[in-house]
Amino acid sequence: MDILINVVLPLSLAIIMLSLGVGLTFADFGRVLCMPKAFAIGAIAQIVLLPIAAYATVRAFGLGAEIAVGVMLISFCPGGVTSNMISRLARGDVALSVSLTAVISLASIVTVPILAAWAVVHFMGSNAPEVSVTDLAIAMFVITTLPVLLGVLFRHFAPGLAVRIEPILTRLATALFILIVVAALAGNWGTFVENLPKLGPALIALNVVLLILGLALARGASLMWDQAKTISIETGVQNATLGVTMAALISGQSEGFSTIALPSAVYGITMYLVAAPFVIWFRNR
Repeated sequence: MDILINVVLPLSLAIIMLSLGVGLTFADFGRVLCMPKAFAIGAIAQIVLLPIAAYATVRAFGLGAEIAVGVMLISFCPGGVTSNMISRLARGDVALSVSLTAVISLASIVTVPILAAWAVVHFMGSNAPEVSVTDLAIAMFVITTLPVLLGVLFRHFAPGLAVRIEPILTRLATALFILIVVAALAGNWGTFVENLPKLGPALIALNVVLLILGLALARGASLMWDQAKTISIETGVQNATLGVTMAALISGQSEGFSTIALPSAVYGITMYLVAAPFVIWFRNR
């Protein structure tokens, strides 16, 4: 299990972020200037609205301290390649989805460590493990930002090869993600079963609320329908692998996944089930 946590987990996240970078070009980062309103709405939904909704969910369902930290962690993690694929399935604005993913993923090197450190202290109090924002930021850079940048550079200098290996990296990342989720649940099965009556409904409710809030915010700002669909998906679909990885870094456990990782592992499954009806609706409208 220690090999899974210390080697496979960060490696799988790095591969996921590399696959994200290989699918990006430098133009994806500059495209935000061409759609500033839609990008601003999407960024506000992800960075501000999402954590507020997660906090309200934690309080409404009366979740325990470590589970509450885990729910907050998943709310800090941008969607990554998963949200891009779902936006494509929903016939949304894929360019907007990719641009949001590119910029927010890079911004997460700052936002995630700061917000994660706050959540740990806020919910766990005197029982909180010592969390170094600097150490988390460095780890975030190494396993998320750096692979994205390397992927973008690879796409720039070898576009043909990048296009060919992108689906291979995506499939590999998916397989590793499934392994991590299964291991996280298996390693905390007793805690999972104990918290499932509250945790399951809480995560499903949070996911539904986020998809609706993202859509409502975009439509309230008079964005086009395809942009509204994308912002809804970007708000509701999160990078569960990043959440599990951050939980491991925060807890410092080398043997077994911590309870903090459970919400990300469960959300990594339920978000597909919750998003499916929305995608079907989006495709048919």
